[in-house]
Amino acid sequence: MATLPSVAVLKAAIDNPRAIATKPRARQLHAQILKRHGLSAASLSFVLSVYADLGLLRDSLLVFRALPSPAPPAAWKSVIRCYASHGLAADALASFSTMRALGRRPDRNVFPSVLKSCASLMDVRLGEAVHGCAVRVGVDGDLYTGNALMNMYAKFRSLGGDRDSVRKVFDMMPQRDVVSWNTVIAGNVQSGMYGEALAMVREMGNANLRPDSFTLSTVLPIFAEHVDVRKGKEIHGYAVRHGFDSNLFIGSTLIDMYAKCACVADSYRVFHMLPQRDGISWNSIIGACSQNGMFDEGLKFFRLMLKDNVKPGPISFSSIIPACSHLTSLHLGKQLHGYIIRAGFDDNVYIASSLIDMYAKCGKIEKAKWIFRNMELHDIVSWTAIVMGCALHGHALDAIALFEKMQMEGVKPTYVSFIAVLTACSHAGLVDEAWKYFNRMTQEFKINPGLEHYAAIADLLGRAGRLEEAYDFICRMPSEPPSSLWSPLMTACRVHKNVELAEKVAERILQVDPESIGTYVQMSNIYSAARRWKEAAKWKVSMKERGLRKKPACSWIEVRNRAHAFLSGDTSHPYYNKINEALEVLLEQMEKDGYKPNTSEVLHDVEEEQKKQLLQHHSERLAIAFGIISTPPGTEIRIIKNIRVCTDCHEAIKFISKIVGREIIVRDNSRFHHFKDGKCSCGDYW
Repeated sequence: MATLPSVAVLKAAIDNPRAIATKPRARQLHAQILKRHGLSAASLSFVLSVYADLGLLRDSLLVFRALPSPAPPAAWKSVIRCYASHGLAADALASFSTMRALGRRPDRNVFPSVLKSCASLMDVRLGEAVHGCAVRVGVDGDLYTGNALMNMYAKFRSLGGDRDSVRKVFDMMPQRDVVSWNTVIAGNVQSGMYGEALAMVREMGNANLRPDSFTLSTVLPIFAEHVDVRKGKEIHGYAVRHGFDSNLFIGSTLIDMYAKCACVADSYRVFHMLPQRDGISWNSIIGACSQNGMFDEGLKFFRLMLKDNVKPGPISFSSIIPACSHLTSLHLGKQLHGYIIRAGFDDNVYIASSLIDMYAKCGKIEKAKWIFRNMELHDIVSWTAIVMGCALHGHALDAIALFEKMQMEGVKPTYVSFIAVLTACSHAGLVDEAWKYFNRMTQEFKINPGLEHYAAIADLLGRAGRLEEAYDFICRMPSEPPSSLWSPLMTACRVHKNVELAEKVAERILQVDPESIGTYVQMSNIYSAARRWKEAAKWKVSMKERGLRKKPACSWIEVRNRAHAFLSGDTSHPYYNKINEALEVLLEQMEKDGYKPNTSEVLHDVEEEQKKQLLQHHSERLAIAFGIISTPPGTEIRIIKNIRVCTDCHEAIKFISKIVGREIIVRDNSRFHHFKDGKCSCGDYW
């Protein structure tokens, strides 16, 4: 049985109630006070304040209800504060209203909790009324009341409230502390008033108040937003000099700032110098890697986080799932999905959107659709993810239907969602629909078209053979078109064998990017296809003189959780002999079924038989053959290729899918191809 506190301990507790740190001690104190002082209003109010300090709402209410009516102001203060600390804003405000109705005058200790509750409810009119009450009572000059007023008005800004209210309260405060300055600085940052925020930091220093860790973590995102690493490093230096660099929150903010400024090496250094790490710092370094395309590193840090016994949360998964998308690691993505379900995060809208994107990019569009259908709520991110997923898999009509349904459900399309629907139109040759959405974007939704929108339209026109129209469209861009916008048109010129326009496009590309390797390769290929070997050779020589090297065609396949890479003509794989045997058997059966190699795809001046051999050993065919001999019959085969699938391989894979009775999914550099029963999902339009 616990010993009761002595008289001396009891007296000390009464003199310093904050010394009571646990619920059992508070209840012991309560019993002793009742025993020695009875049920007086003063003694019960004191006990109530102890319970309120510990956040014990149930005990606080029991004591409050035992008080004689009307309860003293100190008791009201305690119960209002306890309600507010538990997020029960409506109850806190109801108690404040009852207190006023009973004629009890609130003092400076009551208003901070009441104003906090107004801010929680985002009730502007009520907040202004409480502000007026504070002025009438004469406590608006109190430091803590002033800080609470500024915090409330800062939150009201998101509702379109008076942007100057925070500064007005600040200017009228007779006394200010670091919290006061931090509140007005944070309010400016949240409203995008970065110049004013930085000016306030300077004023704070002039007022002989030293910025603390909260100040620094508030202003660092400004430099991340403006990619101003020099000023960010100045703040970092200040943090080091004043001992804030070991603060986890500062450390995480620095990691994020350096990552957004593309200085990932500095993010690493900050992370490794932290004396201890929490979930936020781990999430920051994982996010830093993902944002900068260092997906393997992000996965490494995720594994280290698990090894360090830090439990991943929703933000962890939202940061790491994109790594699986970009690495197209379906096996790892499925593992993460299982972990998410076990942790109970599968109903998180941000994680669900990331999963939709991951499954779509790993070739599992039906799984992506299933996740979307089972989401309780859809935001713009999830809608855009599923529309883009359908677009990449050639499900153009589904993508358009989803885009229209999104608007019917009241979700307004954004810059990115228009990219998704225009991509769907491009991959299906829906020219009229694409123009309709492009015009709606600019006229109805007042979204200025960006590079990606122009690229989608130009790509669509090129695929449709409307090459001159595509050329004129790009030339009408309000700014100088970059080489990346001309490149799809160059590919279209090759497909449609338009040498003259290709020459014009190459000239435009080399004006803005003289080192464009793709242009030299494409022009050499275009001249070779036209049997203009001398011009083709000139481009190859020019490329060699400039020290430019062609990116080799490469295909990947994941078998038993391990990635295997193949280059065209590659003989280095340990199973090469078996792969070659499989290709020979397949070729024999394909030719019986009517396959005829399209040797025009071989852009070398060599004999016809040699051209056939070159075609047979393209990287995607090597990967597919390896998949066939390494997996059980009927198993789906998924291939990733770094460049466009050639016409002959596209035709050959249709034959292979029918012969082996498997679905073969090929992701090239622009879309997915689902080959099954001798047909491709693209309908031979890609």
